[in-house]
Amino acid sequence: MSTHPSAPAGSGLRRGVVAGGSGAVGRLFTAMLADAGLDVCAVDPEAPVSGRTDVRLLKGDITAPDDAVRAELAGCDLLVLAVPEPVALDAVGTLAGVLPRGALLADTLSVKSRVAEAVTARLPEHQTVGLNPMFAPALGLPGRPVAAVVLRDGPLVEELLALVSGGGGRVVRMDAERHDRLAAASQALTHATVLAFGHALAELGADIGELAAVAPPPHTTLLALLARIASGTPEVYWDIQSANPYAEDARAALAHGVDGLRDLARDGDEQDFERQLHRLAAVFGDRLDHFGDVCAGLFTALPALSPADPEENT
Repeated sequence: MSTHPSAPAGSGLRRGVVAGGSGAVGRLFTAMLADAGLDVCAVDPEAPVSGRTDVRLLKGDITAPDDAVRAELAGCDLLVLAVPEPVALDAVGTLAGVLPRGALLADTLSVKSRVAEAVTARLPEHQTVGLNPMFAPALGLPGRPVAAVVLRDGPLVEELLALVSGGGGRVVRMDAERHDRLAAASQALTHATVLAFGHALAELGADIGELAAVAPPPHTTLLALLARIASGTPEVYWDIQSANPYAEDARAALAHGVDGLRDLARDGDEQDFERQLHRLAAVFGDRLDHFGDVCAGLFTALPALSPADPEENT
């Protein structure tokens, strides 16, 4: 198929394939590439969906590409692996003889260490970059951070990162180890905290209706976070907890923090607690007031009365 007529003149990225194009992340990148004028094909084992007339859809398996998928790969400048880690690792082994040497491979995994090793070993002649949108795709790209792990730089890598920036994303570059350490703290630890909060509520036999009627803003915020995770895609949250090599350290630190608070409440006094809060404040450095203001803004935006409690609205 010829290049999309609005593709940038002289651009190196003209034809893209998004594997996992039916998923939320796949749809995000499909839309971004199509908006930039690329000729885009979304590939998925399930019948792909797009909602756009300028995106071609192809049912196929990137780990065992049939002739149609191979033809798309052979003619592309960019392949985006918007798939779970096991699928991405399997796919890397099949791409060496199919993906053109001059093409760019990009993954969207939430963990980068293993895919970086696989790509470096199996695709030594391809430009490669790992991207991780650090937000739910439904929120949209503008203003959101996108972690970028450049494994093998080149003009196509820089062009793709420029497309992310041009779409409103905030590109944050780092290496694979740094990415996984930061993801363990910012994602695995955060999700583990919310999941542990939910486990505690269930163990306490709490009634959500009663809680919603009296919940102060911090509790309402945690309930909202728990609802978002509990209604989300399990494989996304499972990958973050199980695949990140530093996630266990994050969960251990969380458990240690809970144990320390329990010991302090049992054996300490108010002065000990005050010293603990000072130590926590020091974590923020000169950004304490900034994040305090962020919290105040969040709490101000919360509904004054929870819509989850119909009796309170009568």
